[in-house]
Amino acid sequence: QVQLVESGGGLVQPGGSLRLSCTASGTAFRFYTMGWYRQAPEKQRELVAINLSGGSTNYENSVKGRFTIFRDNTKNTMYLQMNSLKPEDTAVYYCHVQFREAYWGRGTRVAVSS
Repeated sequence: QVQLVESGGGLVQPGGSLRLSCTASGTAFRFYTMGWYRQAPEKQRELVAINLSGGSTNYENSVKGRFTIFRDNTKNTMYLQMNSLKPEDTAVYYCHVQFREAYWGRGTRVAVSS
């Protein structure tokens, strides 16, 4: 069982930045495939960014060049650095781990508005 705790959401103006964090339990963190998903109101949940255990990453097209996913295996923590935020980035962001099975965090809300 992997438990996930997210933090870092909030309200930010367009063009601003936020950093989301996801701390995971377990001793095999470095083997986890981890990602961030988001779900905007009345929309389906979508993959934003993924970080494989080997270090490779991939991003949804609309966030490429603005968001960066990275992890610190010494802290069992994954991050999503979000820059140049747009109103369309407003959503609940969920941390996801794939390790034998799928695990989800409870989500952290990001609102981009002036």
